[in-house]
Amino acid sequence: MSWLINIIGFLLVIGVLVAVHEFGHFWVARRVGVRVLRFSIGFGKPLLQRTGSDGTEYVLAAIPLGGYVKMLDEREAPVAEDSLHQAFNRKPLWARNAVICAGPAFNFALAIVAYWLVFVIGATEVRPVVGPVTPESPAAEAGLVSGDEFLRIDDKRVQAWDDTVMTLIGSADDGPFPVEVERESGTRTSLTLDLTGVRLLEEQGEALQRVGLQPMQPTIDPVINEVVPESSAARAGLESGDRVRQLDGEPIDSWRALVMAIRERPDSEVTLTIERGGTALTRSFTLDSRGAGDGRTGVLGVTPQVPEGVLSDLRHEVRYGPVAAVGQAVGSSWQAAALTVDVLVKMVIGEASVKNLSGPINIAQYAGDSVSLGLIPFLKFLAIVSISLGILNLMPVPVLDGGHLLYNAIEWVRGRPLSEAAQGMGQQIGMVLLLMLMTLAFYNDLNRVFGAGG
Repeated sequence: MSWLINIIGFLLVIGVLVAVHEFGHFWVARRVGVRVLRFSIGFGKPLLQRTGSDGTEYVLAAIPLGGYVKMLDEREAPVAEDSLHQAFNRKPLWARNAVICAGPAFNFALAIVAYWLVFVIGATEVRPVVGPVTPESPAAEAGLVSGDEFLRIDDKRVQAWDDTVMTLIGSADDGPFPVEVERESGTRTSLTLDLTGVRLLEEQGEALQRVGLQPMQPTIDPVINEVVPESSAARAGLESGDRVRQLDGEPIDSWRALVMAIRERPDSEVTLTIERGGTALTRSFTLDSRGAGDGRTGVLGVTPQVPEGVLSDLRHEVRYGPVAAVGQAVGSSWQAAALTVDVLVKMVIGEASVKNLSGPINIAQYAGDSVSLGLIPFLKFLAIVSISLGILNLMPVPVLDGGHLLYNAIEWVRGRPLSEAAQGMGQQIGMVLLLMLMTLAFYNDLNRVFGAGG
């Protein structure tokens, strides 16, 4: 059933993002007097189709991987003399630019609304409390110790681990920066963290591990609660209530020890000793894996039995009033957008791995997970992907919104538009570049699903 949830989540996310993006183009086009001939969600054969009183054709098509707004334009078909004032190509540059920018702008607005809902509804977040610190790591050199709770990083308040990770990545290139923590004793301390030369996104893997940090985790017994269907644990016959005693002869005394041992053995044959009903049993089987290359980790496919209340000290609710949530939503959207641009630039110049690029398969998996986990994770995922879509569309590549803005900038400088031949050649180059990008993203997806050698 997980694949069905992934498909439903993917269609839901993509449907919302495409509808909002194309509605932005549509709405602003109508505001500046451009006649819209067709508003389509999806490509290919129309599934639903109707014509509005305004003459616009509204379409829901079979392939939900995009959409388009077809406007009256002399470059695409002859336009009647009495309709020339409604043609897109006859509008001044400012109006055309407004129509082009509206799609990405609406995606950014959607992200702000999604984050606003998260902050108003309230989210249960994991407090950024530091667990074991890796010796001789940047975190250790800064003086961070187990039990410290991050309060501010580079003068930005953080209240959860996802905030902490994003802020650390965003501040890594700024040289040494201040961090404020609260010690277990309750005292507040200011430290300086230097991540100069630490390429947090160079290869797949946990950015926190490169800093030398791990989230604090309570001690939980290695007792299985649920077994994920079709996982290596399910194939091995593990059951709820099984207590793990040994892995390859090594004693396992906590859930964390089990997780760390499993992570180190992707696609490996292992021997697990468990206790079931007072009887010791041995199971030999091959672990699953996720990720690719150096980022590949072993996966067992089980969840732990967590005693009630054991996690309460490490979690808190983050909630704001409707007015205060606006500033928080704008700030979170800005941080996500800046980080996305930073990662894209680093991938281009070779300071971040292109393995960070995700395609439809990975997006579908995350979408399915977010749908399964509830409204708040779904809204957060929707916001991040909406921002990514907006930024991607603003890249100066022909066939994307940014490419059209580039053409308009050239027209403004030259005083006249590029020739149709030059624009056509640009479109072909843009299609090739976009196809290469999609191929790379799809390749990364397949690597994540099927693993890689090494």
